Amino acid sequence: MRRLLHHPFVKRHLSLAAILRALRQPLFLTALAISLGLWGFAELADAIDEQGTQQFDEAVLKALREPERPNELIGPAWFEQSLRDITALGGETVLMLLTAIVCLYLTLCGRHDLSLFTCLAVVGGTIVTFALKDVFDRPRPQLVPHILVTVSSGSFPSGHATASAIVYLTLGAMLTESAPNWRLKAYVMGIAVALTLLIGSTRVFLGVHYPTDVLAGWALGFVWAYGCRSVVRLAHFLLSLRRVKNDPVLAPKIAAAKASEGERA
Repeated sequence: MRRLLHHPFVKRHLSLAAILRALRQPLFLTALAISLGLWGFAELADAIDEQGTQQFDEAVLKALREPERPNELIGPAWFEQSLRDITALGGETVLMLLTAIVCLYLTLCGRHDLSLFTCLAVVGGTIVTFALKDVFDRPRPQLVPHILVTVSSGSFPSGHATASAIVYLTLGAMLTESAPNWRLKAYVMGIAVALTLLIGSTRVFLGVHYPTDVLAGWALGFVWAYGCRSVVRLAHFLLSLRRVKNDPVLAPKIAAAKASEGERA
């Protein structure tokens, strides 16, 4: 109750101007972050369509292989197997299983709405990813042999990079909503970001994606996850506002404050 009493909307009588003032900064930051992500994806897509990134992509792929031996990656012998293990964390089976585990956890914590939204967000993001692959239909890299994995879908954007960003960042964002302190929030999001970067990077090392495929996947996944997080926070905000308005103790005080404000006007 004390938190409700100190709520900015209670203090300012829940006026429309007050709501706009309270939302202005979060809305601006959200719009800026999503706009930058979409801009980055669009720029990469346009450059790829005009073959403007091909030289860069091929240079990176070649740099990751032994000179004169394109079948071998740079680095120690165990590195290849480690890449395969890490890239599996971005596979459909692992991501769906992890999503189910987190959704069940949220359900057991009583966050049924958050669990349902998380499930819908992940499934929706996966559908968008495969739809974009069909739209762009970029051929897979043939400059170097693919190592330890077989692929059949289009190259742009990287499905592993996009899906892992969508799933891990979205799940991280949903879990931080129920985390009790900022240290745990930072830990959860740090793990989500690290896994996203590692999984995407393995696709370039294994030769199944160009670097720009992965960069576009990260951009798209970030936009999706950040957008989902913003929707959840806005929903929580509106729900808190509704609870304040319907509170039996605060409602009469708010009505009286509004009436007093109207008389002064």
